[in-house]
Amino acid sequence: MTKNWLAAGALAATMTMTATASYAQTTTVPGEQVGLATGAPLPEGIYALNTFVYRSNENVTPGSVDVGVNVPVLVWSTPFVPFGGRIELLVAPPTVFAFGKNGGPNGSRDLSINVGTFVGGIWAFDLGGNVGVSLLGGVYLNELNGDRGVLVNNAGTTFATPVLPQLASNTYRAGIAISYTGDGYNLTANLTGNFYDSPATFGGNNAFGTRGPFIISDSLNLDLTATKKFGKFEIGAIGYGTVNLDTSPNSLAFRNRGNFSLGGLIGYDFGPFTAQAYVATTVANAVRRADTVEGWFRVIVPLYSPTPVVASAAPIVRKY
Repeated sequence: MTKNWLAAGALAATMTMTATASYAQTTTVPGEQVGLATGAPLPEGIYALNTFVYRSNENVTPGSVDVGVNVPVLVWSTPFVPFGGRIELLVAPPTVFAFGKNGGPNGSRDLSINVGTFVGGIWAFDLGGNVGVSLLGGVYLNELNGDRGVLVNNAGTTFATPVLPQLASNTYRAGIAISYTGDGYNLTANLTGNFYDSPATFGGNNAFGTRGPFIISDSLNLDLTATKKFGKFEIGAIGYGTVNLDTSPNSLAFRNRGNFSLGGLIGYDFGPFTAQAYVATTVANAVRRADTVEGWFRVIVPLYSPTPVVASAAPIVRKY
């Protein structure tokens, strides 16, 4: 296992959702980069990772749902290092799941939604002293292969409003991260911006094409990690949240400035792969709704390296 296995995940491209658009605005799921030293450059090679989150919604009113998001990511850390920064290319096809919490005719049926495939790249620099900084850019191709997504209740009634109106527009993503990875620590701050072609409508002659336009708020996410390795084990604290920039009455984020969650993380290096799990709960909320508890699980697998893997006592966890 390479000393930089946590460096194996450039960016998970994911999506947050609920039955109502006002719940969550950002396309990138807050917390998806927690536990990864996203500021540090990856060693040259090919990496795969899968991140899954399950959000338990404490709201049990008719039509309420729990939410799951699965994000498989393939990363190629190239041999190209212009101006000293390594170029890393990635692709990710996220899927969102909703699970109805109530029975009866007004309860929601389960469903899945394909988020537009994410394609992007990272330019990552090793600044020395175990400090790394990276710049990220890419796009979720929602207009090409994103799903509309519609809720149907147990009585068979279809709701005319799309579950994820954010998918009416491609999501353009930019980010900057800084990481310290010395002495077994992973101290990382990652700022991600989501930007939209707003207003936007779904194409085609259907209920979604004639509905709208949707005023989609640009947004910022902050993912924070403070963990330490003890041999093959990793443990520490995490925090993450989102801020919506447009909360005007016509915006999908009306009255929802954002939220923030805190929790803890554990991880273990199994050799051929590494696993992480973390749990967080809402501690600050800008809207009056039930708080949520989120459980995350991630697997990181280095698939190929041009140089032999050398055992090392140095910290293994760096970035996903």
